[in-house]
Amino acid sequence: MLAPVTSRPSPSGPVSPAEAWQRLADGNRRFVAGRSNHPNQDAARRTALVNAQHPFAVIFGCSDSRLAAEIIFDVGLGDVFVIRTAGQVIDDAVLGSLEYSIAVLGVPLIVILGHDSCGAVTATRDAVDSGQMPAGFIRDLVERITPSVLTAKREGHDDLTAMIDEHVRQTAARLEDNSRVIAEAVADGRTAVVGVSYRLDDGTGTVVSTTTPLTTTG
Repeated sequence: MLAPVTSRPSPSGPVSPAEAWQRLADGNRRFVAGRSNHPNQDAARRTALVNAQHPFAVIFGCSDSRLAAEIIFDVGLGDVFVIRTAGQVIDDAVLGSLEYSIAVLGVPLIVILGHDSCGAVTATRDAVDSGQMPAGFIRDLVERITPSVLTAKREGHDDLTAMIDEHVRQTAARLEDNSRVIAEAVADGRTAVVGVSYRLDDGTGTVVSTTTPLTTTG
């Protein structure tokens, strides 16, 4: 389960990476327990967001239909800026979207959201094991995930879960490697990057990497 941040969100909204993480962790605990609040999903919230948005986190996750970020973290309209690709594979559009969330929206937290039984990572493992690459643009996904699978194998991990966790970690690291905007925001303490691996069966997540120590309460 998402590890219980050293401070609670202020009444005016999260202002730090720790506060943003606390809000997500609290929402996930409600979701796991079957007590979701479904906040900020009414007509009044919709109207309030017509002229501006102020999300407190950006979630870059897999496109899998079972990985709906707003539901998993029990948030609503305007709360999180969401980017999704199969296997949370990074490309220029993803980096541009993430930089927008940091530079323009001032989001203090980036969450990389992977999950068990990921089809994209499974396809990559199979391609590495068989030496047969898939056709079409699926090949592009596999090529981008291959370094994560190979790293897991080099470290003696042949199970899919270990490969998925490694891919979450490598995805988080590549954000800073490939984007000066993100790297500077992390170095300045304005933004943290947290990698989370989600379990489909019970709805819980495990933190597998973080650029900043974030210890949740509650």
